[in-house]
Amino acid sequence: MKVLIVEDEKKIASFIKRGLSEEGYSVDIAYDGLEGLDKAMSSVYDIVIIDIMLPKMDGIELCSYLRKKGFNNPILILTARDRVEDKVKGLDSGANDYLTKPFAFEELLARLRALTRKSNNQAKTNIKIADLEIDLISHKVKRGGKEIPLTVKEFALLEFLAYRAGSIVTRNMISEHVWDINFDTGTNVIDVYVNYLRKKIDSNSDKKLIHTIRGRGYMLKEED
Repeated sequence: MKVLIVEDEKKIASFIKRGLSEEGYSVDIAYDGLEGLDKAMSSVYDIVIIDIMLPKMDGIELCSYLRKKGFNNPILILTARDRVEDKVKGLDSGANDYLTKPFAFEELLARLRALTRKSNNQAKTNIKIADLEIDLISHKVKRGGKEIPLTVKEFALLEFLAYRAGSIVTRNMISEHVWDINFDTGTNVIDVYVNYLRKKIDSNSDKKLIHTIRGRGYMLKEED
């Protein structure tokens, strides 16, 4: 899951990024409205978190502009203002939800999960492919009923592959959505992590789910 944080208070932005990164999100930061607009329009984000009080372009204007330009993924507004009219302005500008500062990080996580589930039209909270079960809330993974322990980054990679099951996922797509904007695409880290997953997911099963598409990327699918 790739997230853009548009927040001019660097301590808050760093706090959110650190927490989301620990949960497996790929996170970019913009420190003013214009930088946020530039990043949001030049890359693909699954969700954008926008503070209302921003220099150069405020959060309400940024949110409204993104919607006019066709950005359809969830937007969460952060506000230090708890007046009803301020919250209404945020929602009317195109935001899907708002969170009042100060907030508990656990609440931010819960709101992001709810927004992404709604965005993907998923009432369910798990993905099942063959005998592989992925619980998107608890981050528990089972194959043939046996639980498989994964690291945060391994789960993030598996989740990304699972959302796009049956489709080719390129290394560039993985680097953008599972790692952050500073990821060195010249390394073999992605291949290493795919191999980690393959060993954990496929090594004890006759049916392989993680496939290498030579010269193109990877695909998670049940063998024909």
